[in-house]
Amino acid sequence: MNLLLLFDEDFLPDGTARLTGRRAQHAREVLRAEPGESLRVGRLDGLTGAGEVLENTPGVLHLRVTLTDPPPPRAGIDLLLAIPRPKALKKVLPAVASLGVDRVVLVNAARVEKSYFDSKVLDADFVKDLLLQGLEQARDTHLPEVLVRERFRPFVEDELDSLFPPTARRLLPHPPATQPLRTAAADLPERVVLAIGPDGGWVSFEAQLLESHGFRPFSLGPRILRVETAVPVLVGQVALLKEDTASRHGASRT
Repeated sequence: MNLLLLFDEDFLPDGTARLTGRRAQHAREVLRAEPGESLRVGRLDGLTGAGEVLENTPGVLHLRVTLTDPPPPRAGIDLLLAIPRPKALKKVLPAVASLGVDRVVLVNAARVEKSYFDSKVLDADFVKDLLLQGLEQARDTHLPEVLVRERFRPFVEDELDSLFPPTARRLLPHPPATQPLRTAAADLPERVVLAIGPDGGWVSFEAQLLESHGFRPFSLGPRILRVETAVPVLVGQVALLKEDTASRHGASRT
């Protein structure tokens, strides 16, 4: 845990914060924070800063909080993700939160087992806890939005365009494609949407429907990756390409 996340309900009328549960236990048993020491803290969906330890007793952590700094910049990336195996999803959600993804739509697909939608991993509290773990790791405070859609075609045809702005670049990693990511993602705008299929990939109908809605297919190369590996790899590569685009545009204006 690289950042103690604070919630609105943690704050007392005097502006200090009182934490209990997992966070207080971590501060006492792992960080071994003593009164007078400073811990990295951040308010959910707000600023980051320092928390001076006033009290650290079993089950209670009391902090004097000073929040002055913004969290890391956003990646400008959203995900349309065929819902993976529950064990994989438990790895993917903290990863996307760590990487600064703003919105994740978990959608059904032909190669998705219907039982996945009954998994406890999709419970709202379970999802939030996984995302918070990712934020703590990355010293971030902005919680990604996670939506679940059980019908692929109605989502793509009726809802996709309202969730993802038309100005966003839509990218489709798809094994039959031949052009590399750098070609499909040349000169990226501020917002990018990645449509990542299940293990085994999107079926032809799904890929064609996504392409008809503006998604550009590209190849990941000769290696076939599991979803829990492909997601952070792709988000990282797109983030670097976005930085390259921004850098080139900045240089051209000077």
